[in-house]
Parts: sequence; structure tokens; C-alpha cells
Amino acid sequence: MYSIVILGTGNVASHMFKALQASALCQVLQVYNHKPESLENFKKFTAVTTSISELKQADLYLLCLKDDVISKIADQLSTLNGIVAHTSGSQSLLDRPNSAVFYPLQTFSKGSKLDYSKIPFCLEAYSEKNLNRLKDIAQSISTVVFEINSSQRQTLHRAAVFVCNFTNYLYAIGEDICNKDDMPFDILKALIKETADKVQTNSPSQVQTGPAIRNDQTTINKHLGEISNTNHKAIYKLLTESIIKKYDKL
Repeated sequence: MYSIVILGTGNVASHMFKALQASALCQVLQVYNHKPESLENFKKFTAVTTSISELKQADLYLLCLKDDVISKIADQLSTLNGIVAHTSGSQSLLDRPNSAVFYPLQTFSKGSKLDYSKIPFCLEAYSEKNLNRLKDIAQSISTVVFEINSSQRQTLHRAAVFVCNFTNYLYAIGEDICNKDDMPFDILKALIKETADKVQTNSPSQVQTGPAIRNDQTTINKHLGEISNTNHKAIYKLLTESIIKKYDKL
């Protein structure tokens, strides 16, 4: 049984808490946050604290924190014996012997239900012993576990921003466009699903469709003339030009 302390109470922390609590191999001993009100949803399930000095001894300290405070908090854990692993996609492995990375490659919202067994976990550690312990923990909640170095993980994180965060923002633009003309965004959901389904079995480069890949200037110019929001228009032009250039439809 691996004992775990989670630092943080945000989206990633909430899902990691659920996943690790459900693992037969793990026990979440404690959750930390400097704001007591953020601990309300955890205190009925495990011990909580607002003080770093009150952290319990554990096998793993999981830092589910904003990137800009990870190093500062990790410095305060230097007297503890357990592995100190952060969950960031963009931060490098910290320069400390017991540092590690336990990165779940997924988008997390507190209210969403996820199948943790399908989430890829990207692991990194200085010692083989610590890496194997992280593998034990990750494999107790997921069937998709990789040993990946910091450079590879940061590349994955950049790619994830494009395929997830930017794509979701484009959904939000589509929703705005629909709302402007009193149409339900739900009409687009079958198209969204089919687009996502296609890349499960095909290269995205091979299944690109739309006016840009055809260099259909009549349709492109019509759309640009109909878009009144200057930000939306700039995004449309940038993406259209990028697609045309990629597929040599000049």
C-alpha cells in the first residue's frame, strides 16, 4: 500500500484524489491547500491541512499545483523522505534527488466523469527505484503508462494545447456564431463527434476537409465578409492561410 499526500485542490487534484482513492494499492492520507475553504470537499474523506509543516509522512507527495509555485512548494518539502512528484506537463523534472513527474495527459474539469483507466500517465524520476514505485501507482489506476523525459513531455504538452485547449476555444467561437443567429450549438455536435472519431483511426493530415484545403476563395471571402467580430475574423484568416500553405493550394 502506497501512502500519498496531495498538495492542491484544483481540477487535477480533485481527479487524482478520486482515482487514487479508488486504487486498491493506494491510500490518500492527506490533502493540503493554503485556503481552508478549498478543503471542504475533501475533509469528509481524508485528513486535510493548511500548513506545510503539518504534512504527514508519506511515500508520495503529489504536487497538483500551478506551475509558478511548484518549485517553491517543493523546496519546503526537502525534509520529507517520500517522492515529490509534480503533475505539470510543461515543467521540467526538478533538480532534487527525490523529485519526479506524475503527469496525467488529459483535460480535467471538476464536474466531469472520466475513465481513469484510459488516461495516459507520463512518468519521470531520477532513480530506478522511484520510477518503479511511480509505475506501480500509475498502473493501479491506468492501463496506459509511459516513461517519458522532460523534453518529450513538454513536446506532448505543446501538442495538447493545440488539440485540446485551442480546439475547445474554437468550439466556443462556433457557439457564439450560433447564438448570434438564434441557433442551438447542439446542431454541431454530430459534426464535432465525427471529426474527433476520424482521427482515432486516421492521420489528421489525411482527413482535412473544408474550403481552405480546396482553396475555395469564393466561400472563404464570403465567410470573411460575414464575420463581424475582428478577433474571429483574424483567427479564420490565420487558420485558412495555414491550411492552404500546408496543402500547397496556393
